[in-house]
Amino acid sequence: MSATHSESLLHVDKLSLVVRRTGQLLVDSLDFRLAAGEFTSIVGESGSGKTMAAKAIMGLLPEGIDIHSGHIWFAGKDLLQYPPAQLRQLCGAELGMVFQEPMVSLNPAHRIGSQMAEGLRLHTTLSRTEIHKRCISMLERVRIHDPERCLRSYPHEFSGGMRQRILLASVMLLKPKLLIADEPTTALDMLAQREVMDLMVELAQEDHTSVMLITHNLGLVARYSQQTVVMNKGKMVEQGHVKQVLLHPQQEYTRKLLAAIPSRLVQEEKKPLNDSLPLIRAHKLELSFPLRGSSSLFGTRTRHQVLKEVSLDIHKGETVAVVGGSGSGKTTFGRAILQALSLDSGYIQFKGQTVDPKNKQQMQLFRASCQLVFQDPYSSLNPRMRIGQIVAEPLRHQPLSEIEKQAQLTQMLEDVGLAGLEERWPHELSGGQRQRVAIARALIRRPDFVVADEPVSALDMTIQAQVLQLFKRLQKQYGFACLFVSHDLLAVESIADRIIVMEQGKIVEQGTMTQVLDHPQHSYTRELLEAIPSLTELENQPQT
Repeated sequence: MSATHSESLLHVDKLSLVVRRTGQLLVDSLDFRLAAGEFTSIVGESGSGKTMAAKAIMGLLPEGIDIHSGHIWFAGKDLLQYPPAQLRQLCGAELGMVFQEPMVSLNPAHRIGSQMAEGLRLHTTLSRTEIHKRCISMLERVRIHDPERCLRSYPHEFSGGMRQRILLASVMLLKPKLLIADEPTTALDMLAQREVMDLMVELAQEDHTSVMLITHNLGLVARYSQQTVVMNKGKMVEQGHVKQVLLHPQQEYTRKLLAAIPSRLVQEEKKPLNDSLPLIRAHKLELSFPLRGSSSLFGTRTRHQVLKEVSLDIHKGETVAVVGGSGSGKTTFGRAILQALSLDSGYIQFKGQTVDPKNKQQMQLFRASCQLVFQDPYSSLNPRMRIGQIVAEPLRHQPLSEIEKQAQLTQMLEDVGLAGLEERWPHELSGGQRQRVAIARALIRRPDFVVADEPVSALDMTIQAQVLQLFKRLQKQYGFACLFVSHDLLAVESIADRIIVMEQGKIVEQGTMTQVLDHPQHSYTRELLEAIPSLTELENQPQT
């Protein structure tokens, strides 16, 4: 062992990973160091190899992916020389990992308490009483208000942000020397994202833990990292102090990532729409769900009110963005407008006519004119159908010949940039391509109104920018109105005409982009804006 390896807590030394069957290099001679107590980010687009490198460090490479060459030095020892049993003992005790989706890591069949205690049972000789005390103490540290109830609960009973806190608490119980966080905030709203990241930094500093953050969000890198490594197609293209790399990038690929960050400087204020009849009118919508396990003496169940007298007009060709944190009611609002959920009170008007859910003929016409683009295209695309079949499916009941349907399909695939891919399967496409499929399927019948529910939240910055540009172009081309649901204020700013802010089922603020984003009136709007990480935070930061 050379002195160089002992100077860093982690040294990924010319690591190459290969697909066994094809020989394809997924990671090519990756080389970087992480010092004790340091916060380093690995950034790049989907497919850059950053997650595979993290899994190699943890000994979690999928079947069929092999280490071709290189070393992984941790605390002066090469992890690749560890026997599997010894590596398993090290992982958890000294190496911890937080994954992108905590529901993948938290077993839905077991209570939180048993899952949190597992690491302490495996790696310590503590008694059950002491383990319980430590779990309670850690949950309190991550600001879980009722830790005893949390330990008795199951993962599905918590929001995404709360599940990520619980997973972070579980990993940090053992005070690892290195924490690897793989896209830990991708699916979270801005407020939950900031809470989770602030907690991670706080716990790491208290326990003297080094952090390696895998992310595509350069705002998070700017706010939290000291060093950064930029990866592209398995190779490291740039590394250094975060201020140097992000403010003075040397490589074209890094500049491309920075250019994809939504910018407010180039956005022009759009002209206000006239007072003509709105395409969609939602009037004082109220909607509630029964709470699980809650019932009174007479069998009635307590209900949680999700929408509280929400009203909104949307005109032809207009995009209205709905933003807010998890649980604000924004997704429920979008689905309520589409009559996918039963309202307690209020009504929807479409082209001046009140939509009656009991009128089957009217509902068929309404639903034919309205479409939904889902957040996760992979779960909404049938894996047993080819791309052409998926996109053409809404045309099945149209009075068109097969030649006309094929012509419409070909045109639609060309419009969304998927020409020639109609024989592919969903799993053969990238995340951005799958989202294009979802958009094509929604637009092939030329709807008047589209609800886009978090359509870019799971995509990296460059693909997100491409999909947003595509959406704007298609809207101009087809003239549909859109309700764009998102937790990302910068993303909606590049596409929307107006914005409404929702909190706890109510609209707390609405107006043009300039009114809401530059002159917010409500404290919740200001809180959302303050939570957005920005590269400008680097400008006054000292370079160490």
